[in-house]
Amino acid sequence: MTKTRDHGGGIDAAIAQYGGTRAQWLDLSTGINPVPYPIPNISNDAWTALPDHGAFDLLYARARTFWNIPDTADIIGATGASAIIAALPRTAPAGQVHIPGPTYNEHGAAFQAAGWQISEGTSQAMVAVHPNNPDGHLWTKNTLDAPFTIIDESFADVTPDQSLIHLAARPGTVVLKSFGKFWGLAGVRLGFAIGDPQIIAQLRDLLGPWQISGPALTIGAEALSDPAWADQTRKRLDKDAARLDALVTGHGAVLIGGTSLFRLYKVQNAQAAQDQLAQHYVWSRIFPYAPDWLRLGLPPADRWAQLEAAF
Repeated sequence: MTKTRDHGGGIDAAIAQYGGTRAQWLDLSTGINPVPYPIPNISNDAWTALPDHGAFDLLYARARTFWNIPDTADIIGATGASAIIAALPRTAPAGQVHIPGPTYNEHGAAFQAAGWQISEGTSQAMVAVHPNNPDGHLWTKNTLDAPFTIIDESFADVTPDQSLIHLAARPGTVVLKSFGKFWGLAGVRLGFAIGDPQIIAQLRDLLGPWQISGPALTIGAEALSDPAWADQTRKRLDKDAARLDALVTGHGAVLIGGTSLFRLYKVQNAQAAQDQLAQHYVWSRIFPYAPDWLRLGLPPADRWAQLEAAF
């Protein structure tokens, strides 16, 4: 049996333990933008026909512009960054991989499933989550020098000036982008791998054809051509993150990291804090390896009162 890995979400389990309905629960455990990009009009063909090359080409062209992707880097999209994370270790012979942590645990699980060994030092491969989840640590290019380097920028769209996308032009390097978090549309299931054309070609074989749905192609292409929405969203997220910090630290917690999509706090007892919030139908993220860490995402504008009452 596959071991269940630790993630945010799990509202069904929270309801089973604490009661309430899904509509009553405020899920702050995932770090997803609570104000999603507005869904554009989607043609009937996007639902009924197999996606054509033109739709993929449009999405990739707009992604190149939005992220300023180097001309020499290739790009492929898939049904979420998680699908790419699962496939990437199979693009190189198994060896040793360094995954500095604590961090997003799907990377380690994917490499181990492909026969790799996790190493604490110099290795054939390295994964750097940038900014890191859950503490927001930012990497620099001189620390990312493994022959096979994966830079997971799933949360980097909140700080585009810190992006390492220029390293996608470097041999052996792949940069990951997640659409669901910054644009708040995790259910669309859209992610990208950008980098070494040889690695992207292997991913293309592993992922197969039509690996993005027609509606996701439409939504992604529209969102990636809307920099004004992105700029406004970053300003709102910064403001809301500061408001969250004031609320939580005002009740004795200490801010220790995060991004403007999620904040990481040190508390006396994370399990007790999660239980207290859950009594008010607010779901948070705690970590089995850090009993004093509590992570919270941002509530939508009309749910701040529920969060404030939970404290």
